[in-house]
Amino acid sequence: MSGDPVASSAWPAGVDRVVLEEVDSTNAEAARRAASVLQPTWIMARRQTAGRGRRGRAWISPAGNFAATLIMRPECGPDEAALRSFVAALSVADALEQLTEAGSAISLKWPNDVLLNGGKVAGILLESAGQGGTVGHLMIGIGVNLIAAPPPEAVEPGAMAPVSVLKETGIRITPESFLAALARSFDRHDRQLREYGFGPIRTAWLARAARLGQPVTARLPNETVSGTFETISDSGALVLATAQGRRHIPAADIYF
Repeated sequence: MSGDPVASSAWPAGVDRVVLEEVDSTNAEAARRAASVLQPTWIMARRQTAGRGRRGRAWISPAGNFAATLIMRPECGPDEAALRSFVAALSVADALEQLTEAGSAISLKWPNDVLLNGGKVAGILLESAGQGGTVGHLMIGIGVNLIAAPPPEAVEPGAMAPVSVLKETGIRITPESFLAALARSFDRHDRQLREYGFGPIRTAWLARAARLGQPVTARLPNETVSGTFETISDSGALVLATAQGRRHIPAADIYF
């Protein structure tokens, strides 16, 4: 357990946590522990040696940055479980706003990045396990550049430039304090999803959406689609207005 007074005073009921000095990947550690987890559990590492992002990309996370994974047992279908990506993004944005008062400088990039002053400050990776069409365990990995961003050479061409909270705001946030704020925000938004469905989450996410109403490019495995970012659907798909008509895109990399 963390001894951080902010983390101790703000922790949500019914949620557990494990804080490790070092681990290969918090998502990998979550997968190793999943079978024994009985309630939502955050696993945070003060240092990751082999962090992973989307599509197997490396996630660089030096000491002082935030790296954690939430293990939960949603007992739902994969489509509903995937909506936790939006819950997580909103929760990261709320935690950043609470701790930095950055407000409108924080935006959300579909499907699962958080931006600060237009640069990528956080990423989210969902992984799941289950059988019979039911997600038994969901691992939500979250990385936030609290004090340092990856060097330019570590970023793939065309990707969003990474930024850190410290450089953009001048505020130094400890991982323990961020975990407390994040856990409380996630608990609130996840309860909202379970009680009221995706509608309120969708509305709140769109209120922070980056490039809403503006041109974006979606790169899919077999094609590239450009159009105006209209909205997200009730299933969380990106909705683009293209020259060929409206397109619903369930998964893609987005470029501005």
